[in-house]
Amino acid sequence: MATLLITHSDFLDHDTGFGHPERPERMRAIDAVLAHESYSALKRAEAPLRDDVEEAILRVHPLGHLARIKGAGEVAKKRNGGLHLDGDTVMSAGSYEAAVRAVGAGLDAVDEVMGGRVANAFCQVRPPGHHAENDRAMGFCLFSNAAIAAHHARARHGAERVAVVDFDVHHGNGTQDIFWSDKDLFYGSTHQMPLFPGTGDLSETGVGNIWNAPLREGDAGETFRDAFTSRILGPLHNFGPDLIVISAGFDAHKRDPLGGLRLVEADFMWATEALGKAAESHCHGRIVSMLEGGYDLEALAKSVAVHVRTLMDLGA
Repeated sequence: MATLLITHSDFLDHDTGFGHPERPERMRAIDAVLAHESYSALKRAEAPLRDDVEEAILRVHPLGHLARIKGAGEVAKKRNGGLHLDGDTVMSAGSYEAAVRAVGAGLDAVDEVMGGRVANAFCQVRPPGHHAENDRAMGFCLFSNAAIAAHHARARHGAERVAVVDFDVHHGNGTQDIFWSDKDLFYGSTHQMPLFPGTGDLSETGVGNIWNAPLREGDAGETFRDAFTSRILGPLHNFGPDLIVISAGFDAHKRDPLGGLRLVEADFMWATEALGKAAESHCHGRIVSMLEGGYDLEALAKSVAVHVRTLMDLGA
């Protein structure tokens, strides 16, 4: 079966302003590399504006949060952009629609993968999601895209246990916050510490469902792989997921300006393969991958390229 790629040109309309690292050029860099003929076998679809998107968001975020983000979007339209929710998180006239399309991409990906119509899926979306807490937008993120996808898999497809595995250089405090008290949701993260947002310590375990693997500035592939194997893959196998969602951040790359880890493309390929093996063992290979960080354009494009190629190979 094919690998599904979901994206949309509206992600370019989330304008974060001059000098912001989470910028539209990230989409263009990925578009360029995935336009190569070697990716012609990808099944491609546009991220939708789904009728049930608010229902899906409200499984994870309270109504007040949705109302604040929607209201901020309306203010941004009237101002023609430039609305800061905090020092890092910006909304423009096109941000709300981009955000709900990002959520919709995850919902469609879950539907297609759980329905057996594709082997796996990669959602090339922005804004990212893993810093958005239950009731707070932060860290470039408006809605918790991966957590919403996980809850959708349970609500609509009967998945009993869903895992989110996150290899972004920054800890996904939002996903952890949302999953904290639910034993049937697994969150595993490798990330640099100390670094924004300051969470992700080994002692943060939820109800035994949170597995953090903090790394130190300067750590490279061997240390990352050891931590990923011992702190993430072992517990993931014990958890036995019905679906694996990847929070695929590529800012742990050695070229990235926002982190200090030393990963290279081969490390992201290795992690994707390892998660693919876990998915084959437990959930018929079902993986939905959602883009998070990655701010050096060359490193981002090359890393996404190997990640998607590996997903394609897993599904072949």
